[in-house]
Amino acid sequence: MELQNLTTEMRNPATTEIDSQGTVGILRSINSEDKKVAFAVEKEIDHIATAVDIVVDAMKLGGRLFYVGAGTSGRIGVQDAAECPPTFGTSPDSIRGLIAGGKAAVFMAQEGAEDREEGGANDLVAAGVESRDVICGIAASSRTPYVVGAIKKARELGAKTIFVTTNPRLDFSPDVNVVICPDVGPEVIMGSTRMKSGTAQKMVLNMITTAVMIRLGKVYENMMVDLQMTNKKLEERSKRIVMTITGVDYRMAGKTLKKANGHVKTAVVMILAKVEMKEALGMLESAGGFVRRAIKESLGNRKD
Repeated sequence: MELQNLTTEMRNPATTEIDSQGTVGILRSINSEDKKVAFAVEKEIDHIATAVDIVVDAMKLGGRLFYVGAGTSGRIGVQDAAECPPTFGTSPDSIRGLIAGGKAAVFMAQEGAEDREEGGANDLVAAGVESRDVICGIAASSRTPYVVGAIKKARELGAKTIFVTTNPRLDFSPDVNVVICPDVGPEVIMGSTRMKSGTAQKMVLNMITTAVMIRLGKVYENMMVDLQMTNKKLEERSKRIVMTITGVDYRMAGKTLKKANGHVKTAVVMILAKVEMKEALGMLESAGGFVRRAIKESLGNRKD
């Protein structure tokens, strides 16, 4: 009875003939429905902004962001968390993904693991969640027991809570600080929430973590300046970013990065402010980690 009233579980009148279409027709039907996702997310920007502010405030106090989900929703959370360290230079512990069924569920469905509220609660306790942390539950239906249990436990622990669901806000019941509800409508294939719902969740999580990292000074203009040089591609990307920002050549970018222990932010400040690594690090610390602010303060000091 609960499921049949959820938008994501309803039949989509626009795709009832999809099984009789050819390949191109099937793909056009899917693409037509996918186009609606971005507009659904757009309507939730104010709520996403509230979530971003909550996470920024928490991280400034040493708090962490935990994504909690099951199945597709859990995997999307794990993916977003896993991508933050190489992209923004964050600690692997600062943004984490918890999924019903544990690591095995990332690669293979662990049926039944999502049906126990105590599973979500226990995983939060095992992860050492504290009151300064933020828990973001992800569930297309908003009713997944594993996620609901985690949210309840988070409230008990005094942690701030966020919930991402793809059903209308009117149907939402868990008690959280902010709920994000991109209403994507019925799926192309009834109940297959790995489709439009999954796309919407991915977009929302990308927006949250990217905006948080920008607010924390990990982006200069529209470039990543806290990425980690953990492979050849990222090493070359780091050099290109330093070259783009400062105007130096490839050789100088590589040389300065080496002096800066591979840290793009530090290398940029070293070049633009014409200082050594130790002074650049001090300037960044004084500027709260923001490259733009560090350079501006450096120029202001020189004028004085």
